[in-house]
Amino acid sequence: MKRYDSSLQADSTVARAQNSVNKLHNAVSQALSHPNEQTVEQAQNSLDHAEQSIQQVNRSLGPQGVEMAEEMLADEKGRLAKLNQQ
Repeated sequence: MKRYDSSLQADSTVARAQNSVNKLHNAVSQALSHPNEQTVEQAQNSLDHAEQSIQQVNRSLGPQGVEMAEEMLADEKGRLAKLNQQ
C-alpha cells in the first residue's frame, strides 16, 4: 500500500508543477496582450512559482519526471524575456 501512496504523491507533485507552468503560460499571455507593470509582475511571480514547483519535482522524482513541464517552462521564460525587452 505504501508504494501506491507514494505513486499518488508523485503524480500529484508532477500535476502541481504542470499546473504552475500552465498558470505561467496564462500570465505571460496576459502580459503580452496587455503589457503593463501589474501584468508583467504577475507573470514574473508565476515564473518564480513554476520554477519552485519544478525544483520540487526534481528533488522528489528526478529529472525524468518533469521533462515536458521543463520544456514548457523554458518556452514561457523566452516569451517573458521578449516582453521584458520591449
